[in-house]
Amino acid sequence: MSVAVPAVVYLLCLCTSAACAVLLVRGYRKNRTPLLLWSAVCFAFLALNNFFVVCDLLLFPEIDFMPLRQMSALAGVSVLLCGFVWTSD
Repeated sequence: MSVAVPAVVYLLCLCTSAACAVLLVRGYRKNRTPLLLWSAVCFAFLALNNFFVVCDLLLFPEIDFMPLRQMSALAGVSVLLCGFVWTSD
């Protein structure tokens, strides 16, 4: 497997999670459903996580971004979990 294939996958994951966040924000602005907002914030943190993956593995391999990657993933999942708990009936 060449080096370009993982790079393309990482960049596609970044673009997909950022696009999901944007679409969820647009949906929230239209419907004002709180769960859409929580999901948008979660996907924004996941996009940040994927950005750190790209920085860690492709752009700056000599710098360890693992703590930032784990904190952004934890923040995204935590926000979504809190949103689920607060909006449950």
